[in-house]
Amino acid sequence: MSQIVWIARHANRLDFVNPDWFLTAERRYDPPLSDDGFVQAKQLARRLKAEKISHIFASPFLRTVQTANAVAEALDLSIKLETGLSEWLNPAWMTEEPERHSILELVELFPRIDMSYTPRIAAKYPETRQKVRERSGQTARCLATECFPENILLVGHGASVLGGAMGLVGAIAETEVKASLCSLVKVMRQDPTWLLELKGDTSHLSQVEEVIRFA
Repeated sequence: MSQIVWIARHANRLDFVNPDWFLTAERRYDPPLSDDGFVQAKQLARRLKAEKISHIFASPFLRTVQTANAVAEALDLSIKLETGLSEWLNPAWMTEEPERHSILELVELFPRIDMSYTPRIAAKYPETRQKVRERSGQTARCLATECFPENILLVGHGASVLGGAMGLVGAIAETEVKASLCSLVKVMRQDPTWLLELKGDTSHLSQVEEVIRFA
């Protein structure tokens, strides 16, 4: 059996560009994409448009849904919100469990969200580094090997991209995968083995600065 699992990290986030946003934000730990992040998400969508992806799964945080939505529009697919792909709920980063948009609010903003999908894995605050890796690894294995045997795309965060890859290919991902912003990891299944083919490709972002300059 052959299957490809693509794992992407969200594009650039507003608080990385404007740190003061955090001071007055309604949902401090759920920033949207920055202007250049939206451009990056469209570049990612162009990169994946020719790939035969059947399902898109995204962390329910706003920046991941916005990134996934750009790809979903390009591929004419729905978005399945999966809490197992969530941000690392790290108490050193977050003084409390992050407040996010409700599912109904997200559906109103992004009609491509599949309301019939039930998340497979929960994410509970607070989490250790080991816990987020176990959680996101379990999510990747569950989605790819138990539920959806087609080619799929997972859109997550730095920690869940790495953990998801580790869940499929093992500890080698810890040193090989580079989960930079809007990077793309490709894992191929050739039963019974998973092979790491792309380790964090960002070549699709090579023209982002020029696109921004002339937009």
